[in-house]
Amino acid sequence: MPAQAPIRILLADDHALVRRGVRLILDSEPDLMVVAEAGDGAEAVAAARRQPVDLAILDVAMPRMTGLQAARELSILLPDLRILMLSMYDDVQYFFKALRSGASGYVLKSVADRDLVEACRAAIRGEPFLYPGAVTALIRDYLDRARRGEGVPERVLTVREEEVLKLVAEGHSSKEIAEELFISVKTVERHRANMLHKLGLRDRLDLTRYAIRAGLIEP
Repeated sequence: MPAQAPIRILLADDHALVRRGVRLILDSEPDLMVVAEAGDGAEAVAAARRQPVDLAILDVAMPRMTGLQAARELSILLPDLRILMLSMYDDVQYFFKALRSGASGYVLKSVADRDLVEACRAAIRGEPFLYPGAVTALIRDYLDRARRGEGVPERVLTVREEEVLKLVAEGHSSKEIAEELFISVKTVERHRANMLHKLGLRDRLDLTRYAIRAGLIEP
């Protein structure tokens, strides 16, 4: 059986020393490979246009075009590209801006040696990567909106679809969901497809974001 091709990564940070350190972390993993580097957001967008990449890791604050601006542009230009934000700021506002810009996750530079590899693999699987403080922030934001009567979506899913959505967002496989709900794997997949269509979403990551906004995931 042939070995799976490594994940092709575009790394953008305006500090060469930071890029070097992050690249050492990534290139030490057999399934990860940095194939392009950029010193600002505009260079990152140009690099992603030039060569195929699976994942872009963007520093939040860069000259000319910030990582957040680049993420928004890349999300439109290359909808299948996964994006991670790398930041020195443990700041809720930056975190929410990253999610709105299309990022799959937010990794703090201070713990990149611990979290970045896991975040890369999660992004490629279509799963979100949230550091502990970000999870708390999401929950607090949802509760604040609920208290103000904002942001609670109208019911567009059936009860069964919400059950499937919750389990999907918690990371269960289709087989595990089928066993939990006493339905077939095909039925699980049909529910998932129906939810994506109803909600206008693309993949598991989008479903997880929706589940968080809808308050289906417990703290």
